[in-house]
Amino acid sequence: MKKHIFLALFAFASSQITIAQTKLVEKVIKKGNELVIPFEKYKLPNGLTLIIHEDHSDPIVHVDVTYHVGSAREEIGKSGFAHFFEHMMFQGSDHVKDEEHFKLVTEAGGTMNGTTNRDRTNYFETIPSNQLERALWLEADRMGFLLDAVTQQKFEVQRATVKNEKGQNYDNRPYAAGAEYVARTLYPYGHPYSWLTIGYVEDLNRVEVSDLKNFFLRWYGPNNATLTIGGDVNPKEVIKLVEKYFGSIPKGPAVSPTVLAPFSINKDRYVSYEDNIRFPMLQMVFPTVPSFHKDEPALDVLAEILGGGATSLFYKNFVKAQKGIQAGVYNSTSELSGEFTMTVLGLPNTPLSQLEQMVRLTLEEFEKRGVTDDDLKQFKARYESNVVKSLSSVSGKASQLAHCQTLGGDANLLTKEHKAVLGVTKEDVLRVYQQYLKGKYGVILSVYPKGKKELIAAPDNYTASHEKYQAPDYGYKGLKYVKAKDTFDRSKKPDAGANPTLKIPAFWKEKFANGIKVIGSYSNEIPSVTLSFSIKGGHTISATDLSKVGVVPLTVAMMNEATQKHTTEQLDGMLRKLGSSVSFNAGAEAIYVQVSSLTKNLDETLAILQEKLFEPKFAPEDFERLKKQQLEGIANQSTQPSAIADKAYSKILFGSESIQSYPLSGTVETVKNVTLEDIKALYQQYFAPNVTSLVVVGDMTEKEFLPKIQFLENWKSKTLNLPKIAPKPNTLKPTLYLVDKEKAPQSEIRIGYLTDFAYTPVGTYYAAEVMNYVLGGAFNSRINLNLREEKGYTYGARSGFGNSRIASNFTAQASVKAMATDSSIVEFIKEIKQYADKGITDEELTFTKKSIGQSDALKYETQAQKASFLGLALEFEEMGDFAEKRKQLLTSLSASEINVLAKKYLPYNNMIIVVVGDKKSLKPSLERLGYPIIELDK
Repeated sequence: MKKHIFLALFAFASSQITIAQTKLVEKVIKKGNELVIPFEKYKLPNGLTLIIHEDHSDPIVHVDVTYHVGSAREEIGKSGFAHFFEHMMFQGSDHVKDEEHFKLVTEAGGTMNGTTNRDRTNYFETIPSNQLERALWLEADRMGFLLDAVTQQKFEVQRATVKNEKGQNYDNRPYAAGAEYVARTLYPYGHPYSWLTIGYVEDLNRVEVSDLKNFFLRWYGPNNATLTIGGDVNPKEVIKLVEKYFGSIPKGPAVSPTVLAPFSINKDRYVSYEDNIRFPMLQMVFPTVPSFHKDEPALDVLAEILGGGATSLFYKNFVKAQKGIQAGVYNSTSELSGEFTMTVLGLPNTPLSQLEQMVRLTLEEFEKRGVTDDDLKQFKARYESNVVKSLSSVSGKASQLAHCQTLGGDANLLTKEHKAVLGVTKEDVLRVYQQYLKGKYGVILSVYPKGKKELIAAPDNYTASHEKYQAPDYGYKGLKYVKAKDTFDRSKKPDAGANPTLKIPAFWKEKFANGIKVIGSYSNEIPSVTLSFSIKGGHTISATDLSKVGVVPLTVAMMNEATQKHTTEQLDGMLRKLGSSVSFNAGAEAIYVQVSSLTKNLDETLAILQEKLFEPKFAPEDFERLKKQQLEGIANQSTQPSAIADKAYSKILFGSESIQSYPLSGTVETVKNVTLEDIKALYQQYFAPNVTSLVVVGDMTEKEFLPKIQFLENWKSKTLNLPKIAPKPNTLKPTLYLVDKEKAPQSEIRIGYLTDFAYTPVGTYYAAEVMNYVLGGAFNSRINLNLREEKGYTYGARSGFGNSRIASNFTAQASVKAMATDSSIVEFIKEIKQYADKGITDEELTFTKKSIGQSDALKYETQAQKASFLGLALEFEEMGDFAEKRKQLLTSLSASEINVLAKKYLPYNNMIIVVVGDKKSLKPSLERLGYPIIELDK
């Protein structure tokens, strides 16, 4: 410790008091095979908590600054402040220009974001390790030098952006408003959880800049923050940099824990609302315990037994019995309380009172059934597996440390929580059921389709009373903005260190006699193995018979059901006890099989894979149930604006005679034509080893792994002719297609055309994506900065090229506030035209090359990322080392070459426009744009 202090003093003598008092609080190391994240924790004199996790497995670093402030620190009439500040913190500070935070991190090859919940707000970057100092400089500047940069203009733009976020994610999304109804009904008036993090629009409308600045001064000081740094770092160097950039920031007002009087509910509170939905929803919510409470693990087990998968009671009584489309149970916890939630989406026109009665009967069934040994085994195995997966990235580990430190006061709570989970008994689960559910009262929410209020569970019977509410004094009076005083120039951007050495995964290849191609990579960072099968065909199989589109996903769904030896429930239970998963999924051009297993359980997991792959039962009862669910899902798409827009856009681009114009799920008409014999025929004809590739990544060498998949060698190859889809030439003329979505608060916009190239990891497609990067591929692209940051029309806008192996399409898209629909189209076209006509600037070209080039450091960290890379290497093996070819192309691309690409592949005079929105209010303004308008049905 003395040596550390000496080095710090030597490096920064001007800050010797601050540095000398930095204290090592705790050091945790891993012992044996225990589940723990090693770290060092320090405390700076200004109260900042610093946590460092050292991990040199990849040349990247994750920086997380978590402030112990969320919507729970707000008050009635001033909701949404914490979330509002999440937006404002990206709008520049004294030494960082407007929009520069995103630009600098993206240019460095990193990713970044921020999130807000009830209890905390966090800001984070994942960056190449040579960019650490720049990330710390950026985070420190907005902690200590923000408020003078918070102007009225920025305030207004971000107020509009937050409103757009609420419109897109709450007002325009089915069931999303339910959380607001539950919050204000479950909690007493004025309780910190009685409003949502997004806040109320009326509060956003009346808030002033001064209110927001006071909120920042009160809660965003270093003494209310935890800085967590994980990855390829040297702790001693990290401490120096943190002391330099954060050490002089003054401490904020003292922050004490929130203490609330206990509340109770003395009768069931019924509440309901109408939504643009197909399936009525019942949600029953009961108050429980806060995060890290001793009863939390037992409540989690209870939720798993009731509604955690195919072995659960809710699955059996609702989904399997075809009484509901979806059913689930979960226990969620926050700092001040928890919520035990049971949700059922009923079939159309199902009375929710009937579903409520079934829920209560299911709880009685649980009482009689009790808790089994298998229940505990399943939960504990899945818990271990999920934790292991969450620790596969430095961002996952750093986030876990920050969460535990901020809300639990102990960064090492993961280890203690693991021990608590392992210690849960049957008696614990029964006890928490008796204590928190049996005979207790909660919120009973009914969400009913338009015009069908008769479906509600019971009439509304509760209105929040605020007669006795007294707003807390949070201490906003007399707050002063005091900036740090330094002896170095903060306006100077730190230079990046030497570029880290990239670690592209080493891999091995094997080809079986029956045609299966295998590629693998050894990685021992976590004790698990990931397998990914790709079977060529997918959605395109249906091109041979368009009358039965949807047969592929229905076949895949059947593969996830019973086998000749075991029921669906038995298979699900077996996998849960292993902490493993085996899932079949349908894609546009392939069928995928994903397998995840802890290394120690791989043999048993592969045995289940073998059974599911080669011995599906294709039971008639499963077929009828799954077909009904698929039909209901298709019908439900007509309630979702984004799905309506995508469907209409594809139909126009590709034409009704192309398989590409059909959604993967098919249509009501085509799925009705599918029979069980069609399912069996597709399986027999198209599931073949000679069109299958396998990627394996994880804690197992080639020598160890190959003997375990010998059963695949018995798979007989087949002679089959996969449909060959000819690319469709783009013959469309500029036309605006309008789909009516009555009274929609947001409009969905799609603008684009069909290209003359298909996806490949290099070549024309890659060059076009590089060209598009500054137009609509990055957060600080021209399109997003215009529509989101400058105009406030949308929560986010983007453009890009589709990754179809048949033919790509260029699409620019956004969900925009309804009143700005016509203006948004104008801005979209303006940006596309300007880029096509005038090309890229030198500054943009430099940014593009730096950002895309340096981002390679982040691409190979997790097993999933490695598997994705290897999958492309196998699919396009004739292209050789495409990673190196990408690098060479990116390095050599000139501005003139990009401009040629822009002019060729952004034909703004040959693009269609699709709008889904309220026709009555939109059509007059859209007509003034001058495009031919064609109205379409949903």
